[in-house]
Amino acid sequence: MNPPVLLAFDTSTEVMSLALLRGGELSVREGEGGAQASMRLIPEALRLLSDAGCALRDVDAIAFGRGPGAFTGLRTACSVAQGLAFGAHKPVLPVDSLLLVAEDALAQVQLSDCWVAMDARMDEVYAARYRWDGQRWHTEREPALYTLEALAAQWRAQPPAAVAGSAIEAFGDRLPVPSSAKRVPQARSRGAALASLAQQGWQQGAAIDAAQALPLYLRDKVALTTAEREAAKKVAA
Repeated sequence: MNPPVLLAFDTSTEVMSLALLRGGELSVREGEGGAQASMRLIPEALRLLSDAGCALRDVDAIAFGRGPGAFTGLRTACSVAQGLAFGAHKPVLPVDSLLLVAEDALAQVQLSDCWVAMDARMDEVYAARYRWDGQRWHTEREPALYTLEALAAQWRAQPPAAVAGSAIEAFGDRLPVPSSAKRVPQARSRGAALASLAQQGWQQGAAIDAAQALPLYLRDKVALTTAEREAAKKVAA
């Protein structure tokens, strides 16, 4: 069986990551995301295909970071994946955006149990726990939105062996990472990790119809009141 051709992208953070797996070869693009992602994602995806001498019709599935993450970024990735998949009559592969942080950490350090903690703004953290058995990932604790106090309580009860993600640097000493835990604060390549998870999902039969694609939102409230912003500034100070 020929290896799959997989187009993948994630815009759940301020980094827009794209990857193309074709014939066992990997092409990765990473750049500014955030507010620019909605305008740049489709042109960048089509350029990535074109530069590889590949057309959308050649793709077996389209993978997208489903979240958790930035509200607008999740909607962008999901809607673009659906639009491209519907147009090309292809399935989609939803990818856990926190799990790709664990996958990237695994490429940097040896680990088998990893908490991912990503800055969710508003003094909160997106976090989840994953276990690597040597062949595939298992979700030990589903992605959730934590206050720093709630996450500290969770980690006091069961200290993490490794922690990866942007919250390590965003919160510094306020994030209660045990001194014994391995720390992976910076991603090496979100695009490469995304491609790896897309391939794993394809092999595990995780592709679904584009109509079933949904982003994973963990927060209903996306803006602070003036009073809340001032209170957050005082806490940070």
